[in-house]
Amino acid sequence: MPTIIRFEDIEAWKTARELTHMVYELTQHGEFARDTSLSDQMRRASVSIMSNIAEGFESRTQPLFIDYLGRAKASAGELRAQAYISMDIGYLNQIEFSQVYELCDKCSRQIARFMQYLVQQPKSIRDEGINYNV
Repeated sequence: MPTIIRFEDIEAWKTARELTHMVYELTQHGEFARDTSLSDQMRRASVSIMSNIAEGFESRTQPLFIDYLGRAKASAGELRAQAYISMDIGYLNQIEFSQVYELCDKCSRQIARFMQYLVQQPKSIRDEGINYNV
């Protein structure tokens, strides 16, 4: 695995960013936009994935980073559940649901593999120059 210098280098964060953009696009129209509770909750869950990956990376300790990754993974699960609700009540069609579901699942798997890697591999962190070898 290449050295990660910034949280923006993390593949799971990139996927979460794409997912967040998709969620915002889908929730800003029609009935979905008027259901502020569900649309806001889905937006918060997607933002939580990105934010927890970033916050964990910046925490500069491996145990905290892994904990934040676990929170990000949990938010991906939350968003998958909300996608089912959105489809069941007619806010998302099957194609839109599949797109959200697949990105959530991809992100969740990326986070899980990254967590597993961090647990299994020795890691060195240097504050000066912010060189993270993960």
